[in-house]
Amino acid sequence: MGTYTYDFDTITDRRKTWASKWDVLENELPLSMADMEFKAAPEIREALQTRLDNGIFGYTDIPDVWYQAYMDWWKNRHGLTIEKEYLVFCTGVIPAISSAVRKLTTPAENVLIQTPVYNIFYNSILNNGRKVLESPLIYEDGSYRIDWKDLEEKLSDPQTSLMILCNPHNPIGKIWDKGTLSRIGELAAEYGVTVISDEIHCDITDPGKEYVPFASASDTCARISVTCIAPTKCFNLAGLQTAAVMVPDPFLRHKMWRALNTDEVAEPSAFAIDAAVAAFTKGGQWLDEMRAYTYENRCLLRKAAEEIPGLSVVDSEATYLLWLDIRGITEDGDLLTRFLREKTGLVLSRGGQYGPGGETFLRFNTACPKAMMEDGISRLKRGLELFRETGKY
Repeated sequence: MGTYTYDFDTITDRRKTWASKWDVLENELPLSMADMEFKAAPEIREALQTRLDNGIFGYTDIPDVWYQAYMDWWKNRHGLTIEKEYLVFCTGVIPAISSAVRKLTTPAENVLIQTPVYNIFYNSILNNGRKVLESPLIYEDGSYRIDWKDLEEKLSDPQTSLMILCNPHNPIGKIWDKGTLSRIGELAAEYGVTVISDEIHCDITDPGKEYVPFASASDTCARISVTCIAPTKCFNLAGLQTAAVMVPDPFLRHKMWRALNTDEVAEPSAFAIDAAVAAFTKGGQWLDEMRAYTYENRCLLRKAAEEIPGLSVVDSEATYLLWLDIRGITEDGDLLTRFLREKTGLVLSRGGQYGPGGETFLRFNTACPKAMMEDGISRLKRGLELFRETGKY
């Protein structure tokens, strides 16, 4: 186990904070929803405390330091040059995606997604009167790849006007390489499809692994895309509602600027700017230690899975989530999810909610103190033993 400057071991009681994830029974352990059980970096909390001490929380402008923080972070961390004018503030990645769906498509048009994928994409599409067009990923030998024939067929449908790309891909933890992203971009451009790239998990990669921004894959990818970025996932700031869209093409950028302002999701709260600036200018070491710590947790679960008959862990390179293959245990992931919760109190995400292909998987959140992780693994083992004893295994 590594040595850490920051404290990732202390368990913080979140039950009295109205945390969505912890709206569970007293004996239950939620390792489902994708937020962390770590306090935000001290440098971020200090910046927020300074803002709090000012005591006045009026309307907030977007200063140059906010733009510079994003520009420097993506240049230094990911090798992507972002011009100031490419960036537009928004309150969150999902509000941005929903605004894009409303502005860049018309009712009853298709919005393509690659399943299994983050389930809230469905809400952004269906709640706005558009049709979900699924292009299932191919699962073989413990990992996923794109079905190019199916993808091109569905992009070529004249009713398909938008694709939502998850990069890196949640829940499978896949980092799409430059060649793959470039090929997606070329196909989308050929058939007149705009790509929304959700890159909120981009800074949570395994040691030695680096994600590729979609806009960096080719000039075509940059021209046809809207990239959604934020400090919220990697620095555990989701409740502060601070994000950005990055749009190199001026025509597309104006559409997104208009969409976000029309939907009133382009103005920051009193804390949104300070949190983002502190994260991107002072949070690098905390982030790197968090990545290493959660990687150790994932290694613990992978090792445990080797001793559990019928359970395997999907190959992954990114996010703090693990995608558990339960096909050797049951074909009914919903049943097993309910069973684990009822018998052990372990709350995991059922794979079926992520679309076709997810029905025989569970999603396990590893962003928690070691003691909590070990508790979760123990509950998982015990629950699967009990499930085996029922004869359903």
